[in-house]
Amino acid sequence: MRVRSAGLILSIATGVFGQTPEVPHKMAFAGMSLTIRDDARREIQEDVNALTRNPRYFDLKVDRARQYFPIIERIFREERVPDEFKYLALQESALIADAISVSNAVGYWQFKDFTAREVGLRIDNAVDERKNIVSSTRGAARYLKQNNFVFNNWILALQAYQMGAGGVKRAVGDEFDGDRHMHITSATYWYVKKFLAHLVAFSHALQTPGSVPPLREVVVNCTCELATLARDLAVDVQVLADHNKWILASVLPADKPYTLIVPEAATGPAPLEVTPAVEPVVAKTPQPPVTATPTPLAEPLRVYGVPAIMARQDETLPQLVARSGIGLSQFLDFNDIEIDHLPHAGVPYFMDRKNHQAPEPQHPLAVGEDVWRVSQQYAVQLRRLRKFNRLKPDEAMQAGDVVWLNATRPKIARETAPDEVAELDPGSWITLPEGPENQPNITRVGDPAHALHVVQKSETLYSIARQYGVTVQELMDWNGKKDTALAPGEQLKVQGR
Repeated sequence: MRVRSAGLILSIATGVFGQTPEVPHKMAFAGMSLTIRDDARREIQEDVNALTRNPRYFDLKVDRARQYFPIIERIFREERVPDEFKYLALQESALIADAISVSNAVGYWQFKDFTAREVGLRIDNAVDERKNIVSSTRGAARYLKQNNFVFNNWILALQAYQMGAGGVKRAVGDEFDGDRHMHITSATYWYVKKFLAHLVAFSHALQTPGSVPPLREVVVNCTCELATLARDLAVDVQVLADHNKWILASVLPADKPYTLIVPEAATGPAPLEVTPAVEPVVAKTPQPPVTATPTPLAEPLRVYGVPAIMARQDETLPQLVARSGIGLSQFLDFNDIEIDHLPHAGVPYFMDRKNHQAPEPQHPLAVGEDVWRVSQQYAVQLRRLRKFNRLKPDEAMQAGDVVWLNATRPKIARETAPDEVAELDPGSWITLPEGPENQPNITRVGDPAHALHVVQKSETLYSIARQYGVTVQELMDWNGKKDTALAPGEQLKVQGR
């Protein structure tokens, strides 16, 4: 397979084979010229170092890229999306079909259900196309093109992939619309810098030849049982299921053509008699036949972009560390825990350093939660959360407290709100005054029958829906919204009755 360099200027210093690549001062990306300032270079380099620090985990992702990138490249050519965006799938899911984030984003391109449906993906009890590499990649291409139509700037389209076009508009306005040269600085949105780190790290690794079994695309358009398809394709039914996790039922529906992924045998493709309903796709990239890559110890999910594994019931700390594939000291450091920590089943544990902040602004602390659990849920470093919430050493927060996730809590919100709330009836609202150290803050008490929520900066429909225990679609229906864009100060109905 011929792998493109994704437009990297040849100033990437690689030295001897295997050395961690260095972030260049200038990069070409999607027809744009990027100047990487020194402060941003240091941040991006730290991410590159972290990505390449664990050779086994890094090589697993490189092998997945070698298998899936030919499919992604073909679709991006057809959709006229810059080839470099293929590295975004590594950032989002590590190219794991059934990766699920804590915000319920699913699949190769980490679509939430309502966004997936907007770009034409089917999600029901029979099929979840977010886990189909062909369907989801085409959906990602549509979403990226929609964003680029708004900004005429692929960097802003990239940023909008994470925070939405409305979020980017609120964050940067129209200052960079249409720009073909941009400066990447420490102030550049973290998601963009994280992407550039993936581009540098993996484009360098993919310049060397690899040995992985090729994948074949087969289009089907029939009401077919999975076992029948496996027989016709001369492949084990479990192998077919493992490579097509988007099929959720035993029978594939015939509402439209779907693309199956079929691994080629180690000794080459087996003779295949295809039924009339199953037609092989012509476009495929052959690769040398080799022995399949061993299954990794743990398939990580992505929690706000950070690789993690979910603790199992009755799992001990040594067992959890062994599954993670990293050293004990790193594991303890990444997860803000001590050597005597008892793992909590169902809680994500991280295999890389957590983020400095979360996209969501706040989290109401539920019964049984503490700040550490919130730091794991949102992949934010514990010390940062304690700083945001003005917590003294060993000071705890109580159920009902609001944990601030990406900004420092105003003093008045911490010092006076609890007493005021205790004296109010359920359904009341309090508004904390704005001052030199205080941001406008509206806190709900109880569940008012016709509650209104005033949108704060950086809030999204999803974060608001989560706060009130409703769905995004309900919020849109109650407020007559046709898209997910929000503006600070906008009032939303958060109950339907």
